Amino acid sequence: MNCTRLSTTLNDKEFIIETGRMANQADGAVWVQCGDTVVLVTAVAQALDRDVSFLPLTVNYQEMSYAAGQIPGNFFRREIGRPSDRETLVSRVIDRPIRPMFPKKFPMEIQVIATVLSADPDNDPDVLALTGASAALHISRIPFLGPIAGIRVGCINGEFVLNPSFKELGESTLNLIMAATRDAVVMVEAGATFVPESLIVKALEWGQEQIIPLLDLQDEMRETVGKPKIAPKLSIVDPDLTTLVRDLAQDKLEIALQIPEKAARKEAQKTVHQEVVQALVEKGVDIQAVGAQVDETMEVLEKEVMRSRIQREHKRLDGRDLTTVRPIDIQIGLLPRTHGSALFTRGETKALAVATMGSTRDEQRLDTLAGESTKRFMLHYNFPPYSVGEARMLRGPSRREIGHGQLAERALTPVLPQPEDYPFTLRIVSEVMESNGSSSMATVCGASLALMDAGVPVTEAVAGIAMGLIKEGEDYLVLTDILGAEDHLGDMDFKVAGTAGGITAIQMDIKIAGIPTDVLSRALEQARDARMHILKEMNKVLDTPRTELSPYAPQLSVVHINPEKIREVIGPGGKTVKAITAATGASVDIDDSGKISIFAPTKDALDMAVDMVTFYNQVPEIGKDYTGRVKKIIEFGAVVEILPGVEGLVHVSQLDTSRVEQVADAVQLGQELKVKVIEVEPSGRVRLSRKAVIMEERGEVFDMASAARPTGGARRDGGRDRDRGRGDRGRR
Repeated sequence: MNCTRLSTTLNDKEFIIETGRMANQADGAVWVQCGDTVVLVTAVAQALDRDVSFLPLTVNYQEMSYAAGQIPGNFFRREIGRPSDRETLVSRVIDRPIRPMFPKKFPMEIQVIATVLSADPDNDPDVLALTGASAALHISRIPFLGPIAGIRVGCINGEFVLNPSFKELGESTLNLIMAATRDAVVMVEAGATFVPESLIVKALEWGQEQIIPLLDLQDEMRETVGKPKIAPKLSIVDPDLTTLVRDLAQDKLEIALQIPEKAARKEAQKTVHQEVVQALVEKGVDIQAVGAQVDETMEVLEKEVMRSRIQREHKRLDGRDLTTVRPIDIQIGLLPRTHGSALFTRGETKALAVATMGSTRDEQRLDTLAGESTKRFMLHYNFPPYSVGEARMLRGPSRREIGHGQLAERALTPVLPQPEDYPFTLRIVSEVMESNGSSSMATVCGASLALMDAGVPVTEAVAGIAMGLIKEGEDYLVLTDILGAEDHLGDMDFKVAGTAGGITAIQMDIKIAGIPTDVLSRALEQARDARMHILKEMNKVLDTPRTELSPYAPQLSVVHINPEKIREVIGPGGKTVKAITAATGASVDIDDSGKISIFAPTKDALDMAVDMVTFYNQVPEIGKDYTGRVKKIIEFGAVVEILPGVEGLVHVSQLDTSRVEQVADAVQLGQELKVKVIEVEPSGRVRLSRKAVIMEERGEVFDMASAARPTGGARRDGGRDRDRGRGDRGRR
């Protein structure tokens, strides 16, 4: 076996890239290892039997349960079905930076598969898979403009940490994944805890330096075992046709692209395209043969016209300057039966966010390589076809929808109350009603408002904005609040979300070779100005969470009981807690510490459930009457259960006002008996009196002090204090 193995050191850990051991029939295959985490990444390209106008690239990341010594928890006990959200998100993290690295219109289908073969608790396989994808492509025959490499950057006590462990991430204020070439950062995905813009810039600069050894390793691997690259076929371009199309379309497109409204602008562009085709037909051009070149020329021309106007006049498609945020409109409490809702509109982008509250039983159960876990906050993003005026089949959530939902979820997580203080499970659904640029950031704003409308005590509001970039020559023009067309035809999509106190989430993709640090810093500061503007508009409508929950939201009460009483609340086989749930409709979540969270559909149901739960936590009070049941008859008295799990002794002298010769003459086993507590000893033993109840019912006075201990002639046990024996135990 001809195996090539190279390594370098990252953060005092050996980072290994190896090829030749496995998957040798793939165009490129590498084994990437750090610690005990191993990822196999393969790359294969095969010819297409059709022409396509897009890059047919597929990236799949898959985590195998055996990698962590686990058996899948599903019915089939194997990794089947749709990928998990985690697998989908990592697939996107790999796809986004490598996609721009292929020649345009490459006429082959490309598939990259990353399989986690072994996983340890300290090294996350996601960044290994990202670097491995680049390495597999770099040594293969597939044309690839890499290499790139991926790393994770954390920040603990103000110090950056390279590829932090899972434990270190728990202490870090930053969780940033970045991909970069030698010259530029090409992708960023980050969650943060209110960090300043300057720290993000420093983290990217620092990360750019740390990534160099991984690029050197890939270049060395390429020199050692790299295959000759396929020369991409260049499409044949007729310069005369290109000139003719430009002459026919230039002036008309200049006018069409000044229409502010998206739908009207698209219709005008469509009309220009039809007129150009018609004019070409009239000139004897065979549209069937050159249609693809006409379409490509029109798209290039649209890009040039849009970008030229922005550079020349600092005017954008909808007439705005570079820094203005589109008009904002906000409506809250729109839906009468939901727990919280908000409709957030920014220009022609509109998101309806709906908040739902549930009990801890509604938490999402996750089966990952790290083991089973739960998730108490979920944000789901839906992008229906009508939001962009299209008609297509409804299917499950796409990778894009899962990714946008995760980005918004990450942005909002830092402001949520801690579970020990607020044990509700929270779910936000964002329904995109209209889309013309950054519906994910509209989702962040709408979700923040929906949580506040629901009465969730978030620490502060969160807003998001999408930034763009136009690079023409040496000019770098940063665009605030980009439109969909500016995203498509521009050079950067940079989403930044956070509070007034700092950044909580970032997602960045760059389509050019790179941008200088000062431009990136300017983009972040410009994003901060926009975020502060949006937060101001949000606060005008709702600046603090509502003080009361929706009447349709679950009502919550947290009670604490003696941990020894948990068994009584649960009951044999869960009988008691099931009865409470059946009677009240409440969900009762019991912690071993004695903390019980009660979620009920109404206030009345909550009060009833609380009473039923706390009933089992009562302690006997001296002087209070209880109705109990006779559990045992003994020689010198009767043992009566007055509370769940609490028993006391009615001494024979306290069974009646008259002398009782035999206990069985006064009471029967199982009989209900009203008694008074006359003494609770420090040991917990309880002494009861039926005599006291009878006397008080007659209007007579009962002397508690003298009754606490039987004396003299009242003793029926031969002078021995037998009521301290086995039968007299206050607690089971």
